[in-house]
Amino acid sequence: MSIVGKNIVKEFGDGPTRVLHDINFHIETGEFVSISGRSGSGKSTLLYIASTLDNPTSGELFIDDRNISLLSAKEIHAFRNKEVGFIFQFHYLLEELSSLENVLLPARNLGHEKEETRRAHELLEKFGIGNKANSLPKEMSGGEQQRVAIARALLLKPRYIFADEPTGNLDSHNALNIMETLKEVNRDLETTILLVTHERDFSKMASREIILRDGRVVSSREEFSLN
Repeated sequence: MSIVGKNIVKEFGDGPTRVLHDINFHIETGEFVSISGRSGSGKSTLLYIASTLDNPTSGELFIDDRNISLLSAKEIHAFRNKEVGFIFQFHYLLEELSSLENVLLPARNLGHEKEETRRAHELLEKFGIGNKANSLPKEMSGGEQQRVAIARALLLKPRYIFADEPTGNLDSHNALNIMETLKEVNRDLETTILLVTHERDFSKMASREIILRDGRVVSSREEFSLN
């Protein structure tokens, strides 16, 4: 089981502007890989393609030996619901739901809300917001909202976690707590994690680091290359 990208190219707009240049990569099951680089280097674009949220202009993406371009919309939707946890810099919480209800959304979509309620409470406690279970997003700080979103992503113990600047809106203490939690999930559950971050200290916490510049890989750690 793995995520493999072959000759990935991404272009935007008329012209067009090329953001990713013929990238190849292979992420093994259970790896914790970070993508770092300056703003505009293509970090988030690569993450979105690897997570099936966007399509490459050319090239192929394989997840668990399945060519994603050959899957139906229904099959991709099922994969995201059952196998994937997404964490973004913005929380994307539903404003009319409490924090607990937001965390339980992935379980509700699968009809497992009752079975996962205890774990939802445990995650909120783990992130120091157990007392906010019945609070609406507007009643919480930005950092608290982000921790709710991360708890939501972890609820169903997904096989893959794709995180785009998950600590961007957190103070240093809570940011480190989130990173330690991701490392714990990776270690204990063998969850494959792909993390985009501009924080060098956090990027180095991953087992492998990919550094992008202008849509090309310029450096990596642990004997890894996308070239």
